[in-house]
Formats: sequence, C-alpha cells, structure tokens
Amino acid sequence: MKLAGAPISWGVCEVPGWGYQLGPERVLAEMRDLGLSATELGPEGFLPSNPAALTTLLNSYGLTCVGVFAPVLLHDAGHDPATDIAGPVDALIACGAEVLVMAAATGAEGYDSRPTLDDRQWTALLTNLDRLAAMAADRGVLAVLHPHVGTMVETREDVDRVLAGSGVQLCLDTGHLLIGGTDPLQLARTVPGRIAHVHLKDVDATVAGRVQAGELTYTEAVHAGMYTPLGSGDVDIAGIVTALRRNGFDGWFVMEQDTILDGEPTDEGPARDVRASVDFMAGIHAPV
Repeated sequence: MKLAGAPISWGVCEVPGWGYQLGPERVLAEMRDLGLSATELGPEGFLPSNPAALTTLLNSYGLTCVGVFAPVLLHDAGHDPATDIAGPVDALIACGAEVLVMAAATGAEGYDSRPTLDDRQWTALLTNLDRLAAMAADRGVLAVLHPHVGTMVETREDVDRVLAGSGVQLCLDTGHLLIGGTDPLQLARTVPGRIAHVHLKDVDATVAGRVQAGELTYTEAVHAGMYTPLGSGDVDIAGIVTALRRNGFDGWFVMEQDTILDGEPTDEGPARDVRASVDFMAGIHAPV
C-alpha cells in the first residue's frame, strides 16, 4: 500500500488559533524516524514555497510529497477559484507530487459553522469543481474533492449532490465523512470508481455524536480527542482499506489524526499516536 503521513497529525493546521504549531524540522524528522517515506505538504507557510528549497528540505529527511490540502471558495459566482489553486498546484509540480485535495471552503475561518447554499450557488460549486479538475489535469495534477466538516460539502446529501452533479473524484476521509453523516465503508463499497485518494482517520463516535448534536463545536471535539490512533476508534479502517483494494484502488492512504497541541511536547508527543497507527496499518493484509 502507498502509505503517507500528514502534518495535521502533529497539530499543524491552516486554521488561525488552532493550537501550538510545531516546526517542520521536528515533524519531518519524526515522520522519517517512524518509517514514513511520504507526506502531504501541510498548510501554506509550513514548508518553503520556493521549489528548490522545498524539494531540498523533503529530500534531506528522505520524504516525498504526495499531495496538498487546499480550501477553495467554489460557490461564489463572483470569485474565480482558479486563483486559489494556482499556488498549491505549483507546489505539487515542484516536488513531483500527484494530488490536489480541495475542500469547498465557506469563505470564513475554521470549521465550526457553515451557511446553506441555494440552487444558484450549488450550480456554481459543481461547475467550478469540474473546471478546476480539468485545469489541474492539464498540468498533470489530479484534483479531488474532500468532503469535510464545516465546509459546503459535509453531509451525505452534499456528497450525493456532488456525485450526481459533477465528475470530480473524491478524497475519502473516513473521519469527516462519519462525522458528517456518511458511512465511509458504504461509500467505499458503492462508488469505488470515484475514490482516488484516502485520508484515514479513526473516530471516537461518542465525541462525534456530541458534535452532531450541537453540544461541541468541531474544534472543541478535536481538542477533546475525537480523533484516535487508527484501529482504536469506531471506524472500520481495515474494512475500508480492504474494500478499496479489492476494487482496484492504487492511490495513497494518508494517515491523519487531527490534533490540537497546547504547547511544545516535552515527551514523545504526537509521534506516539502516529506510531500506533503505523503499526496498525502494518497488520492489515488487504488484497492487491
């Protein structure tokens, strides 16, 4: 399997005020020491924007890049989202990566609330998805849509509307789908041909239920430990991996455990949970 890490597992996030942000030297070194050979890039500013500096830094830790997460404003007819993906696509090409992971941004910071779109805005969103996917493909990059809590594509109804109204491929994020009301295993089984990239998250369903009930914001739930090491939560990670592999999936499985840090860890810190996830994935014997 193509297995990669992600800076969000070390608490590195694009949301202002998310928490203490670790430096790239510690994050990349711990990825390397845990046996990972690939990563997503993380938020803008975490790694160098200069192509030569970026590739030199990744190479120095024995890492390659597989993709980048990019929130994109898709539903506003007065905004051209091509400008939102220009920088991320350039970064991907610079380091020889493959996947632009788009989320349908609300236009506000964070993921704790979202507006409701009308039909006109949905038309703009779906049209822009196909247009951006084509623009990325013209430059050799695969653009996928990431259903994500607190974005315009969050719920099962949203996901179904995207599947019916556009041809864009999906990033199957096992955690965000579950929290948003979609069974990720069912989705993996029913539309395997639309899934081109995977973010593997495990979830404490009790905490997720409090988000769904409005008792906690998404950010509060992450801080409360909603995401767990792979194999220790309530998502059937092994079943999802197996279902995708049986249907010919040969893309990246990116391990993510969204985390909020209160300060610089004085012990092993997030690496402890990432190691547990790596060990769990090593025990999955999914078919090719």
